[in-house]
Amino acid sequence: MVEYAGIGGLIALALTIWAIVSVIGSNASTGKKVIWVVFVLVLPILGFICWFLFGPRAKSRHA
Repeated sequence: MVEYAGIGGLIALALTIWAIVSVIGSNASTGKKVIWVVFVLVLPILGFICWFLFGPRAKSRHA
């Protein structure tokens, strides 16, 4: 098991939270959102990278 400590752990936590919030705010279906959130939680760094490259984007805020 990988252990995160110090500033690296804080960065990993921040990126994971950011990815989860973005997934929840995206236009993806509920099933896809659940899969992405579980993936990001189980594999934080790899999950974040995959979400960043291939994941759903948050809804745009155009007025």
